[in-house]
Amino acid sequence: MEFFTAIWQSIVLGTVQGLTEFLPVSSSGHLALLHRILGTDFGGNSLFFDIMLHVGTLVAVIAVLWRDILDLFKKPFKTLLILIVATIPAGVVGLLFNGWIEDVTNGQYGVILLTCCFAFTAVLLLVTEHVAKKRQQAQPFGWKHGISMGLMQAVALFPGISRSGSTICAGVLSGAERKSVAHFSFLMSIPVILGSALVSSIDIFKEPETVTAIGASGFVGIAVGVVFAAVSGFFAIKFMLRIIEKANYKWFSLYLALLAVTCISLYAAGVIV
Repeated sequence: MEFFTAIWQSIVLGTVQGLTEFLPVSSSGHLALLHRILGTDFGGNSLFFDIMLHVGTLVAVIAVLWRDILDLFKKPFKTLLILIVATIPAGVVGLLFNGWIEDVTNGQYGVILLTCCFAFTAVLLLVTEHVAKKRQQAQPFGWKHGISMGLMQAVALFPGISRSGSTICAGVLSGAERKSVAHFSFLMSIPVILGSALVSSIDIFKEPETVTAIGASGFVGIAVGVVFAAVSGFFAIKFMLRIIEKANYKWFSLYLALLAVTCISLYAAGVIV
């Protein structure tokens, strides 16, 4: 029964991760909320599980944007250099504060934090939609847009603040056009996911008792979740790139506002703790 429970929970979590990673609604926030609702912890290593699900969405990014990835290594390397610099803030914040962020998210006031972060993303999307509609002409993507997106990606390490949503908002608010911002946002996920997966894997496998705690069913569940995250993520990227220029962020904002209200209501009622 434990094995099958791990499998179906992994299918749910993997699918949700893939769908929400590239929509501006925060995949990490949805996973943190679902872990509380489903009671999943994978031997006390839910963060490792979540990072592996992100690896699944990384596969989706590579499958959809492989041409863009190859173009990074063509002269004059401007986009590659912007990508490297834009990755630094999230890398530094992640190395310094990742453990603290995990503790706060899983702690007594984790649901309140999620609620605030969902609400923050909702407001950010609404403001961006308002500004974008009033703008007459967008600028070609450049350094200031990439750096703005990089700084926002560091803020988005808190679950509930959408990485894709907040970075796209930062790019649009700094003046760039939506489609190039969306492509760059998805490319930005690659080094961040690779780095977090590497660090997490080293931490996990250097402690045999941690591997034992996850167990065979846990690792099978992780593998299943990665596959479902990759497949659902593939379709989510395709969808987002297709609608990005015409998308109205107010609908995503409304969804997140309702989710924030639902979270705090369930917390107040004692349904989730």
